Amino acid sequence: MLEKVSLLLLCFSADIALSLGPKQDMEFTFILPAGRTECFFQPALKGDTMEFEYQVIAGSGLDVSFSLISPTGHRLVSEFRKSDGIHMVDYTEDGDYRLCFDNSFSHMSLKMVYFEVVLNAQSAARDEWDEVAKEDSLLEYKLNDIRTSLEIARGHLDRTKLLQAALRAFEARDRYLLEDNLWRVSFWSCVTLLVMLGVAAAQIYTLKKLFDDKKKVRTKA
Repeated sequence: MLEKVSLLLLCFSADIALSLGPKQDMEFTFILPAGRTECFFQPALKGDTMEFEYQVIAGSGLDVSFSLISPTGHRLVSEFRKSDGIHMVDYTEDGDYRLCFDNSFSHMSLKMVYFEVVLNAQSAARDEWDEVAKEDSLLEYKLNDIRTSLEIARGHLDRTKLLQAALRAFEARDRYLLEDNLWRVSFWSCVTLLVMLGVAAAQIYTLKKLFDDKKKVRTKA
């Protein structure tokens, strides 16, 4: 079943690292082949916050290794054979963060991985509000209140979006497990039925042989 799904999402798989571009929010689902490592890059500015979540929604074991590397080369997160994870960088650096998924420990099973990146551009928003405040100093106090309220509302909306995406990924993974378990139950039920029919046929044949008298009776002339 996973092979059929992989044909639909094969275009998301790449042999080299991919860039997510300047977009702040990103959701991505891709196929991670067996024995391979895929890396993605997320640009960030200094002083921003970045939230990251991933889930393995299909594949044997539902596990993958993950590492998050900063633009300076420091390994911020390193996980081995996890099914999901949520991480946050409170104060980002200038440059590209590298997100790597490793399936090299699996030699046969490919994995379907979903991940989402939410980048809160605090520095850009702060600069925009500062420019507006400079135009009229009398409104600075009110602008600060509005800015605080909008930042709180935006944070709540980002949290809601992230939670909804996580629930969708959990639903997809649970559906895959149910379909896989249904196939296994159906297969072994058929095997058990065939074994029972074979045992019943063998018993009937054995009983028939026990009551089958092949001895011939001779009579005198």
